[in-house]
Amino acid sequence: MSGNTRAADRATPVPAAHRAARRRDRRVYLRSHPLLFALLAATRRRPVARLGRTLLVHDAEAYRTALTRIPLDRTAPGTTGGAAAELTSGGLLFDQDGAEHRSARRALAVELDASAVERLRPAWQAVLTARLPELVDGGLELVSMARELAGVTAAALTGTAACPATLAGAAAEAAAAAARDHLPGPRPPGAARTAAARAAELAALLPDPRDAMVAVAAVNTSVAALPRAAAWCADAGLWSSADAAGAPALAAELLRLTAPSPLLPRVAAAEAVLAGHRVRAGDRLVLVARHAAGAHRPAPAPGPAATQAVFGAGPHACPGAGVARALLAELLLALAPYRPVVVRARVDRRAALPGWAELTLRATRSPEQHLTGPRPTEPRPTEETRCG
Repeated sequence: MSGNTRAADRATPVPAAHRAARRRDRRVYLRSHPLLFALLAATRRRPVARLGRTLLVHDAEAYRTALTRIPLDRTAPGTTGGAAAELTSGGLLFDQDGAEHRSARRALAVELDASAVERLRPAWQAVLTARLPELVDGGLELVSMARELAGVTAAALTGTAACPATLAGAAAEAAAAAARDHLPGPRPPGAARTAAARAAELAALLPDPRDAMVAVAAVNTSVAALPRAAAWCADAGLWSSADAAGAPALAAELLRLTAPSPLLPRVAAAEAVLAGHRVRAGDRLVLVARHAAGAHRPAPAPGPAATQAVFGAGPHACPGAGVARALLAELLLALAPYRPVVVRARVDRRAALPGWAELTLRATRSPEQHLTGPRPTEPRPTEETRCG
């Protein structure tokens, strides 16, 4: 980052509402992994910081270079692909390489194209229809609703007949156990056995165990992202922008500001140079998506790169980005008429991704129409998504 850019950031006035939203959101980082995020904050001004065989990559250009130009070891321990290879039978998008990886990405991209949103919308709207009245009936606990939305999404994407709530719970437990097993530092006793057991429980719910990582990604990013984005929208007073025309852009910007997957752990597979630093095969690359997206700044960098950074880049970009943005836009559209405020928030210290264990919203007004946007003709009962 240049000195001019830093000066411009300091000179940009930040509204009090934006500062309030940022203060609340920072709690999910500082209370879930305080030492890790203190280290990232301390090295943030450096494009790339080396600590032994680990490089912390903060700069947006260096981040994209690492993902698009440096060969990566997709099965190295401590990476997403490594966890996938250890905890499943392998053959997953996350641990594939070369032609196999490109073929799997193309197949998944077809499943997650624009038509996927139309297929998923009735299930999303059924959950929203069932839960939104709670906003005016004492308060809506948004983390549990996000889990329901994530569960029906993951069930549709994997084709499982399992209860969506059971699937969402299993995916969350598998991710949390894997994170505890792979985070730097001492591992809890039995962490590897617990992670393997949770992964097996998730795989047993799926027609094809190789879809386990699709379920993990869909559930954990949604459960982390949706409540954080809604809380930011409430604290910053952005509900007036969450109309049919503005919700998609607002959703993309909130995902940039919250960066629900703040770090991408990778391992270099060959020698390279990154922002003037020599990279050797086997070096760990901690790619800080939060900083590459400029989540610590109130305004994005010009162009689409900042909002895309939270989903990776190039061949390592998340193919579900469009579905994630659409789901958040649907949620914002549904909540906006109520102008809800946050009345209770508690950080989740166990989850794989920084997020809220509980986030309760309460309406400040009761609109005539509870939903914005298309409504299903025959909404499924809430028992179908909660499964009792």
